[in-house]
Amino acid sequence: MFAAALTVGTPMPKIEGENLSGQKAVLPDVAKGKVTLVAMGFSYESRRSVEAWTKRFRGDFGQNPDIAFFEVPMISGMARLAKLFIESGMRRGTAKEDHDKVITVYGGSADWKDRLAVADTDLAYLLLLDREGRVRWRHAGVFDEKVWPELKDATSITLQAGK
Repeated sequence: MFAAALTVGTPMPKIEGENLSGQKAVLPDVAKGKVTLVAMGFSYESRRSVEAWTKRFRGDFGQNPDIAFFEVPMISGMARLAKLFIESGMRRGTAKEDHDKVITVYGGSADWKDRLAVADTDLAYLLLLDREGRVRWRHAGVFDEKVWPELKDATSITLQAGK
């Protein structure tokens, strides 16, 4: 069974995982009331793209209390057996103040690959959500200075629309 494609204007389906602080986290619930960037990765290699996008997003918007971001590593297959090892490495590589912003999801990646039309698992898959959890912008790719203004503008417009 294929999951429905996730398009601009549709609500983000719930995705449940655990953050690096060890707490259960459900998106978009944990982002309710904030304009939120969700950066999903489907492979170890995708972490570079995910981290590049969130680093730039945090640099421009990180001080705004009405904005949030989450990195969502999607772990599937046999990699799930290495959960403790994987999470230990992620904790070491992530600043402690960002542990709540990394939500690891084990399982369900096939549905999300369908929803996002994943063609290359080494890319970042980005969703910008409004305060109610609806998708307002989406993109797949490595960090790109030519695409960054699109995300920046979409974030500013979505922020203003929610006031």
